[in-house]
Amino acid sequence: MSNYRGYMLPEDLMLLFIDETDGRVLMDSTSINNALAGAVLLELVNSGRVAFEADGKKLAVVDPTPLRSEFLQESLSRIDKPMKPQRAVERLRTHVRDNVMAQLEGRGVLTVEKTRKLGIFPSKKYVINDSGAVSEIRDRVGNVALGYAAPDDRTGALISLLYAVKALHKVFNGDKREMNARAKEIARGNWAGDAVKKALEAVHAAVIAAVVASTAATAATGGGSS
Repeated sequence: MSNYRGYMLPEDLMLLFIDETDGRVLMDSTSINNALAGAVLLELVNSGRVAFEADGKKLAVVDPTPLRSEFLQESLSRIDKPMKPQRAVERLRTHVRDNVMAQLEGRGVLTVEKTRKLGIFPSKKYVINDSGAVSEIRDRVGNVALGYAAPDDRTGALISLLYAVKALHKVFNGDKREMNARAKEIARGNWAGDAVKKALEAVHAAVIAAVVASTAATAATGGGSS
């Protein structure tokens, strides 16, 4: 039985991006980084440290009280002035995957092993130490994604972020069209309170915009493959 209990949205989201049988990552790095950054931003909003300004256009730090999590505290320091949600996502995505993996490794959920692709290119392999942790969050979110359960603040946010980077059908087995239609409705946040709904909608849109911008930048530099 797993000892893991979801602590932060970025941790739960990263576990959804990992194949529980072989530790393979199910999405490209750009999508993962943007989605994780969105999850971090939602955590900061939910913590009460970050909120929208009066005009509803930019997010700013409204409570500088230090957070218990060093990871979230470092992330909070990147919101060093009022900024639009997309800019916040872009600021938060630097090293976000490595930082989230370090969190999971520190909790004993997985081990990050350095390896090399083709014996040449540095790479990383994820060894799942607590398969129950991955199964637990996958079952909980999967039941909502497939329509077997109603979303709550946590599962709704996770599905919205997966939907933003077009990852639902990569993470869960099921009818792609039906899952996306359900996720689109969930992403509207009608199940959430006004503050959560507003933050969720903004972060969802920001992640989509960040993915588009990242893809365009990659294409412009001719770096279409990694």
